[in-house]
Amino acid sequence: MKYIKIVLFFFVVQISAQQGGMWIPSLLEGMNEQEMTSLGSKLTAKDIYNVNNSSLKDAIGHFNGGCTSEIISPKGLILTNHHCGFGQIQAHSTLENDYLKDGFWAMNLNEELPNPGLYVEFIVRIEDVTDSVLLGVNDSLTEREKQSIITKNGNALQKTTEKEAWQQTKIKSFFQGNQFFLFVTERFEDIRLVGAPPTNIGKFGSDTDNWVFPRHTGDFSMFRIYADKNNHPAKYSKDNVPYKPKHFLPVSLDGVEEGDFTLVFGFPGTTDEYLPAVAIKHITQEYNPTNIAIREAALKVIDAKMKESDAIRIKYASKQARIANYWKKWIGENLGIQKSNAIEKRQEFEATFTKALQENNLTEKYGNILPEFDKLYTDFAAINIKRRNFIEVFLVTNELMSMTFRAYQFEQAVTKNPKDLDKARASIENTLKSIHKNYDVTVDKGVFENVMPFYTKNIDATIYDKTAFTNLNTALGLFNGKAKKVLKKLNNDAAYQYAKPMIEAFYTSINKEYSEKNAPIVALQKEYMKALMEALPNARYFPDANSTLRVTYGQVRGYAPRDAVYYNPVSYLDGVIEKYIPGDYEFDVPEKLRELYKTKNYGEYADKNGKVPVCFLGTNHTTGGNSGSPAIDAEGNLIGLNFDRVWEGTMSDMNYDPEICRNIMVDLRYVLFIVDKYAGATHLIDEMTLVHPKKK
Repeated sequence: MKYIKIVLFFFVVQISAQQGGMWIPSLLEGMNEQEMTSLGSKLTAKDIYNVNNSSLKDAIGHFNGGCTSEIISPKGLILTNHHCGFGQIQAHSTLENDYLKDGFWAMNLNEELPNPGLYVEFIVRIEDVTDSVLLGVNDSLTEREKQSIITKNGNALQKTTEKEAWQQTKIKSFFQGNQFFLFVTERFEDIRLVGAPPTNIGKFGSDTDNWVFPRHTGDFSMFRIYADKNNHPAKYSKDNVPYKPKHFLPVSLDGVEEGDFTLVFGFPGTTDEYLPAVAIKHITQEYNPTNIAIREAALKVIDAKMKESDAIRIKYASKQARIANYWKKWIGENLGIQKSNAIEKRQEFEATFTKALQENNLTEKYGNILPEFDKLYTDFAAINIKRRNFIEVFLVTNELMSMTFRAYQFEQAVTKNPKDLDKARASIENTLKSIHKNYDVTVDKGVFENVMPFYTKNIDATIYDKTAFTNLNTALGLFNGKAKKVLKKLNNDAAYQYAKPMIEAFYTSINKEYSEKNAPIVALQKEYMKALMEALPNARYFPDANSTLRVTYGQVRGYAPRDAVYYNPVSYLDGVIEKYIPGDYEFDVPEKLRELYKTKNYGEYADKNGKVPVCFLGTNHTTGGNSGSPAIDAEGNLIGLNFDRVWEGTMSDMNYDPEICRNIMVDLRYVLFIVDKYAGATHLIDEMTLVHPKKK
């Protein structure tokens, strides 16, 4: 069965007000196109997605699988967020060349820095393959049997799909497995760092300003795609040349004002827009609070140590940002769910759904779903929390526990098949080298002492004085020799002895119980999605985000987060100077930027009031993965760079509320101002096509 009615759910509004949803770009013709026009767009569906001719989608790249990027010149120059390129900037940074602190700008192609492992992937075309993938699937089969057939059908389909030799395919499920699309892609793997502002521009405001507005962060970095002589994807080579794209985005110098149309085009990660009320209640009132507490305990140590030492600051910059990001996001998510009365509203909707089942004679078929959700989540809550707490402690926050976890996986692989010793050894050695590249024993021990009490009463920090894992050479030494000797050394290590029982319990008990109790919830969610479409066929639905290319449209809008408070939609360089705290790791401002402000040396990047815009707000429905997504104006020009949401609006992953959900974007005029006036990298400006669409 096909579910082509991909329309928005939960909001009964007029077309002119429609601004929620993450839409599949190949299916925009019709209502989506009308809605965009009503919001001010002059773009057609084919301008956005076209297989036979160049279109906006050809400029939108999936940046390393976790962010979005866009091509902004005919020479393959791409733009993404500073925090998306942070790992690469950090990897090139040393105490002698501190690109995190000072920024980096390649003044010619020869100075651009390669990044092993980094890739950008583009969508060539999208096809609905639901009928082919679900061929042979019926309700009499078990979920395991259904999935086996789906996998088999999908694999066969990919083998017969027409594509070029350098292209790839993948199939993704939508609507909880009720619909399937095939994507033909091109992945470029020679991506070089071109430019990045210093951290006190690219990460200005750091944790304090993260997820909030007014925002004054120049969250951008620049890379370049290289291809072989035929303009096809290729591994890094000195012989490669800048990629010539099918399409690149012109950059508008006219900026934005309230009410302007905005289209955000990118690869949103995951959302759960169709959860029952009981699930939202569990997540926000039980699951999130425990994880927030663990990350807060880790950050207390890391933040203090980073302030004390530049060496530690460089080592832990990326890790700290990663931990802090979702720590604050979860806090805002909880606040937004509470403020918007999302649980109560979802319960009201469920009453409407139940009534619709009765009216359509579907109660016997689907009437058990909501009561079953209540029962399943009651049984699932405790193990879901326990499992995630283990992940937070052993894989997210503490590096010693992470090393023991990977060592346990090594032991299991070698025990199962001693012939795999060399392969397993190479894997663990690479892991240890990666961790130790940015590792400090004192920091990690402090984190251990702070986070372990959230998981176990057995706290033994003396293992740091006895284990081989805290030194790279001795850690690698554990894995030298034949299998029997290696396993003996490993099991005699103090840290491994301490952690192994907890890791074993995770695999044999916790994760097993989690899988058993989560499986029926996943199956029921799929059934619920099907039931919604049958019971309420005239409602509007859009598929949850799943890291595939999506369009979300809206307008530039301010918002009122609480009583008597209203945020204007645009922030300015004035605000950067107002927040300036000399020497502060979050709010220091480079001397040159202060001088540019003092002399008003803004070039052509100021607005009509003579001020330099920094960030602006939109009503676009975004999530993680949309970081680095282009904000595009009514005519297809680049006006902003998406990088965040407002704090209360982070709950849009479960409940989009048009009153308070806002995405935050860097104004492209600020990007150009920093590149040109601050960095002096005018050659990059010269590559771009700058336009004045409002002056026609």
